[in-house]
Amino acid sequence: MLNRRILRIKAFKILYSCAEDRSLSTKDALALFEASAEASRDLYLFVLSSIVPLTQEAARRIEAARNKFNPTEEDLNPNMKFASNALATILGEDVDFCKMVEKRKLSWEPFDAAVRNLFDSISSKDYYKSYMESSEVSAAADAKLFKRIFEEEFEDNEEFLSIIEDMNILWTDDLGYVLRYDISSVQDIARTGRWNCPPIYTEASDHTFITKLISATLAGYDRYFGMVADNVSKWDSDRLFTTDTVLIAMGLAEAENFGDIPVPVTINEYVEISKYYSTPKSRSFVNGLLDKLIKEEAATGLIPKSI
Repeated sequence: MLNRRILRIKAFKILYSCAEDRSLSTKDALALFEASAEASRDLYLFVLSSIVPLTQEAARRIEAARNKFNPTEEDLNPNMKFASNALATILGEDVDFCKMVEKRKLSWEPFDAAVRNLFDSISSKDYYKSYMESSEVSAAADAKLFKRIFEEEFEDNEEFLSIIEDMNILWTDDLGYVLRYDISSVQDIARTGRWNCPPIYTEASDHTFITKLISATLAGYDRYFGMVADNVSKWDSDRLFTTDTVLIAMGLAEAENFGDIPVPVTINEYVEISKYYSTPKSRSFVNGLLDKLIKEEAATGLIPKSI
């Protein structure tokens, strides 16, 4: 589920905490990382599970309209397309999915007002109206609708953001990536007719990669910090940003320990992370100094690959 860019970002956040609190051990760091990785899948499940209560809300409104004192013809003969969508049926009947959502305590039941508000927003949109008016009835059409819902109704929804922040502080930063994964998941469900629980690590080797990266960065952090400090003036070394130092330390640890990853890829990964988590000047600083230090280490044989 988590690609290497996301794994590096999560590792960076843990290592930043370790740099700020030197009492945290490697064991602590790895445990924090595993919790963060698990939290990403929990958010994926929480978003995906919204399909069922949203569908139930549509059905509830249809039934309430039918039972009015003086129902209209439309109330008595409603458009059941959304209320009968295939994705909600597949997920609602999937024992493994339901058990996992229950075990992880990811129910939408405490948020019935949010579900109503979310459905109000969805049902007011042109994309929903087009879906309801279309004669196509298929899981593919349902998946296309939920793709739009995940794209447009969650990321900038203040009520939803408040809910996930209260549920797990780790979720907010993961939302954009998780929504894209949920979109991929509904498309797979529509194509195959079943849900498959995604593994946290896309490849088995990814767990080994991130464990080794975190351990190596912590083991060599003091040396890496010294290398950075030696390459800036005394005045600048006193003002080094922890974010930049951690990113450079991670880059050095990766270059030293993963001979199969090209150096340009390593440098690019940490430069990209610096754009979002450090200062405006960090991109050029991380890029330039990491490139210089890796070349120096390669020249002395500490990095076992050509540059």
